[in-house]
Amino acid sequence: MPFTPAQFFDVFRQYNEAVWPAPLLLLAGAVAAVGLAFQAGPRAARVLSAILAVLWLWTGAVYHIGFFSAINPAAPIFGALFIAQAGLFIWLGVRTTRLSFTVRSDTRGITGAALILYALVVYPVLGHLLGHRYPAAPTFGLPCPTTIFTFGVLLWARAPVPRVLVVVPMLWAALGAVAAMQLGVPEDFGLLVAGVTAGPMILLAPRRRDPVHVA
Repeated sequence: MPFTPAQFFDVFRQYNEAVWPAPLLLLAGAVAAVGLAFQAGPRAARVLSAILAVLWLWTGAVYHIGFFSAINPAAPIFGALFIAQAGLFIWLGVRTTRLSFTVRSDTRGITGAALILYALVVYPVLGHLLGHRYPAAPTFGLPCPTTIFTFGVLLWARAPVPRVLVVVPMLWAALGAVAAMQLGVPEDFGLLVAGVTAGPMILLAPRRRDPVHVA
């Protein structure tokens, strides 16, 4: 690592102090995305996809390039990957509507709900209990909780989900899990769980349109 854990958490402090109240707005957008998954129809799917695009664009442009690049020379590369992921959500979910969502009651749906709950609720609570106190703590809209949340939402997408949509999340899940061990961020181990559970479920799903199973 080209930086120390102290420098890493100080970037969170600088980011949170500079962009407040953006983390609350991003969290509200994520909650809205969950609500949209309960609504059938292409319009709700487009808006949900647009929210995911905003989350990835924000993380790539604002956090990675705007703040993390101050201590990590690789941050602009990470930022470019996150921005590319945002473009994929715009192209596949907003422009061409290849994504549709439904709240499922099967294993995929339950796993998705668990990952969403972890990203939005358990992640910040666990971080606080582990001593990561605001503002020097990761908030929603930063890479790891955003990636976990995205895995959960994609598990609510009707198969087949374009496989290209999980490439960057899986890369970040692997990288983030290693960084979690080195930097002392145990809440980020949820990335590893998300990658090894949601990734195969999405990639190995039948490539035919699955039926709707509403919870």
